[in-house]
Amino acid sequence: MPNVQVSNGAVSLQVSVQGSGPLILCVHGWPELSYSWRHQQAHFAALGYTVAAMDVRGYGGSSKPQAIAAYTMRELTSDVAAVVDALGGSPSGRVGGGKAILFGHDWGAPIVWNSAVLYPDKITAVAGLSVPYSPIGTTSFITLMRKLYAGKFFYQLYIQTEGVAEAEFEADVRAALRKVYYSASGDAAPNPLLSGRPPEARLLDGMVDPDPFPAWLTEADLQVFVDAFAAGGLRGPFNRYRAQDLDAAELGPIPNKRVTQPAFFLAGAKDGVRKFIPGRDLYAEPGAACDDFRGAVILPGIGHWVQQEAPALTNAALEGFLKGL
Repeated sequence: MPNVQVSNGAVSLQVSVQGSGPLILCVHGWPELSYSWRHQQAHFAALGYTVAAMDVRGYGGSSKPQAIAAYTMRELTSDVAAVVDALGGSPSGRVGGGKAILFGHDWGAPIVWNSAVLYPDKITAVAGLSVPYSPIGTTSFITLMRKLYAGKFFYQLYIQTEGVAEAEFEADVRAALRKVYYSASGDAAPNPLLSGRPPEARLLDGMVDPDPFPAWLTEADLQVFVDAFAAGGLRGPFNRYRAQDLDAAELGPIPNKRVTQPAFFLAGAKDGVRKFIPGRDLYAEPGAACDDFRGAVILPGIGHWVQQEAPALTNAALEGFLKGL
């Protein structure tokens, strides 16, 4: 797959591109890469789409700013807009006239949901994987988690202290990735990220490094991720978690943050995200803040890495969404 570089001011974004036709832009989450969308790129390129998958800033071949403020939702959605303008085409040829359908997973899901809200002229439809749309309010998600997980471990709270999670993860990138990928998958139960650990626990405590690893991620696949994070480190990816209070200040006061475009949600039934808020199923009403919600598919037995764990089922569900547009 050819890679192109797209500029958004001082930030350079590496984008993998395959196929030709209307643009689908795929946005990954933590700790992943554009490579996480390899199965979707091949499938939808064969159906007549240009399928682009970007390395989010902080990851892979994209720029890695140091400042936490470089990773706000405002900044990340501006990267999406820049890629859409560069690759989405415009009948008039004017700059800024690109359009795209967006797929986003994990942190990529909030990025594409909010891109649809902030750039409605560029985004024609949006599908979120793993994380349903919830408008950013004046009270940040991380502030809510500080209250709900007082006296308990929650991985996003652990990440808030700069340098601590980086040091733990970067001490052995391969082992850390294997543990995180396995622990959040449908093959592991229960998810140790949500297992009631004491507040002094570390991110990787209690995680299993499986032998062998489940077949959905080959050794060659894993090596792509290992090489990228060994080279680029984890500060940028972790800074996304640290920018949530800034999001509340920047985007919280904006009114009418509903998604108006055709929208779709897809997740694994065993994804730990659905239990982030104790006593509540976050997948119960995934279209509550969407005006044109086209439905949800929850895949039994599948965990967090839905498009990698179950590529055929994921592709079928997303294809069904596209056919309805």
